[in-house]
Amino acid sequence: MFAEAVHQTVGVGVGMFLGTMIGFGLRAKKGKTDGLVQGSVWKTALVAGFVSWLAAAVLSMVF
Repeated sequence: MFAEAVHQTVGVGVGMFLGTMIGFGLRAKKGKTDGLVQGSVWKTALVAGFVSWLAAAVLSMVF
């Protein structure tokens, strides 16, 4: 059941990852690296994508 929910919500995680990469990438180019995980855009995007994917999977199971 959880595996099916994870499979169905993979687009949420990928979209969040790409959006975070673009948004924080542009922000980091301006020199504003506050709030990044270990100062890395890539790591921040990975964490944001994974957390949103997990939240979407759990919510799709509940509702």
